[in-house]
Amino acid sequence: MNELLTLPWQLTDDSSPIASRMAAWAAREIIERRFEPGELLTEADLAEAQKASRTPAREAMLQLERWRLVRLVPKKGAIVTTVTSRERRDLLAVRAMFEVDAVEALTAADGLEALAKDLRTLLDHQRRALEAADTLDFASADYAFHARLIRSGGNSIVEELLTTMGPRLARLTYEVAIDHPAGLDTLLDEHERLTDRAENGDTAGFGRLVHEHIAASHFPENRPL
Repeated sequence: MNELLTLPWQLTDDSSPIASRMAAWAAREIIERRFEPGELLTEADLAEAQKASRTPAREAMLQLERWRLVRLVPKKGAIVTTVTSRERRDLLAVRAMFEVDAVEALTAADGLEALAKDLRTLLDHQRRALEAADTLDFASADYAFHARLIRSGGNSIVEELLTTMGPRLARLTYEVAIDHPAGLDTLLDEHERLTDRAENGDTAGFGRLVHEHIAASHFPENRPL
């Protein structure tokens, strides 16, 4: 299970470089809204919170910018970014494209079986997180579910892009879980259906359901009444 969890706060521990730990901590704080969009975050804030010097804080700030969680402001610090409707749409469109391409490329029966096994493990994790009301764990498992689908395609360039996109994708799901909690059971049911279609090699059905899943879970305001 651990090898399926790949977000920064899941990968760092006491043996990790201090800059990596600072960046992972700050990313988690941003995603859980303890640093609000538009708020100024400084190197001194990071250094004080993690009881470290300004040098690793500077490195951590650069990493947060690579994740697009902050926007650096010269001589001031960084502004926590706001998730816009356009960013949400664009990120999810890219995720959907990567997922569909990966499943279409994965035609070997043993590969499909291994994929489905991992997806069901992650789905169980997500259900437990929902039952425990652990919103960050729910969002992290959601990202891991979609990342496992994408990684099944074996594209190293996509893998690199996915690593950079990870915190922002987890942030989108966290916001859905906070703002529209009533739809989370449906989200999980759709994950189960995506898993079934991937396991059966139903690429056409999988592709249709991916887009329906995004529309229903991330843009519920557009659903017909």
